[in-house]
Amino acid sequence: MALKEQRQQLENLTRAEQCLRANMHAHGVDDNARAHMERAVAHVREAYVAISEAERARTVQELVAELVKVECLVEKLHRKSAPVAAKSIHA
Repeated sequence: MALKEQRQQLENLTRAEQCLRANMHAHGVDDNARAHMERAVAHVREAYVAISEAERARTVQELVAELVKVECLVEKLHRKSAPVAAKSIHA
């Protein structure tokens, strides 16, 4: 790929990431849409790596597997940190 084309693609990916991040933090974005945008940011960043440092890029399947692992760990942490409801002695 020509250097000029590569530079243009990287600039486009940078703009795409900026737009996604701006949308994620916009007022009124629901959790489902935000989750999709977070996943999209991860894919955009990996595309940047694939263009700029192809030998370091992960496959889509590898990236998704890692994202799923991270999501599971975050969910476990949320469950552990959630307060346990006290049982009533009057029940």
